Amino acid sequence: MSREAHQIIGSAEERPSTKRRARLHEVIFESDTRAGRAFDLILIWLILLSVATVVLESVREIREQYGVLLYGLEWLFTVLFTIEYLLRLLSVRRPLRYATSFFGVVDLLAVIPTYLSIIVPGSQYLLVVRILRLLRVFRLLKLSEYVTEADTLRRALRASQRKISVFLSAVVLLVVIIGAMMYVVEGEANGFTSIPVSIYWAIVTLTTVGYGDLSPKTPLGQMLASIVMVIGYGIIAVPTGIVSVELAHAVRERGISGQACPSCSAEGHDPDAVWCKYCGAKL
Repeated sequence: MSREAHQIIGSAEERPSTKRRARLHEVIFESDTRAGRAFDLILIWLILLSVATVVLESVREIREQYGVLLYGLEWLFTVLFTIEYLLRLLSVRRPLRYATSFFGVVDLLAVIPTYLSIIVPGSQYLLVVRILRLLRVFRLLKLSEYVTEADTLRRALRASQRKISVFLSAVVLLVVIIGAMMYVVEGEANGFTSIPVSIYWAIVTLTTVGYGDLSPKTPLGQMLASIVMVIGYGIIAVPTGIVSVELAHAVRERGISGQACPSCSAEGHDPDAVWCKYCGAKL
């Protein structure tokens, strides 16, 4: 195949397949146009109303009086969000990439509970996950500084992932050892009926929660509990320090545009970006 043919095919792949799809993508994913902004405003109001419907339905007095109305509204919102989800898939060139993205998963979870409630009664209350869709409000209101800070925090948490995983692994080993020791020291007579129960006590004590449902009675057990409490104060500071260091490293790249990739719908690109940093498609 000639070089000119490759260029023609490449340019064809860079453009939306149809004008209708491009227009649909602009309305649904972009917030720089009047139509896109109006769509996002309507969507946000629908999300708020749908979440309020689920919350009100959980109140027995309201459910007994307005249960039929709330049930009908719940299905109405679900149908609307289902249509919106399908339109989002149709408006991108790589539907699977969007479907597996964070917002794609949230959009799917926003409609599944209602359909699931047909088989599992009560699962419709999981629809409160729709509140996560309000994260789009940052893009809509042009709060770019908040989006930038959120992206900085995300990168810092991702950079801290391995360190925190090692730290949590060490904590798990520690609570298992402490739980086994407390089981030996206190025994079933003092409420530590098994090693899992003792591990539960160790976690509650180490995290400084202290429910008080279990407490050591022997002097040796109380001494061990005191050591665990002191260790707990020190452990709390470790993940905070790890994330703080990574935040200091992450606060370097500033600026973010409201443009979404027409191929994978990913956001968070630099203002002068020409290519998508996630899938490589042209913006």
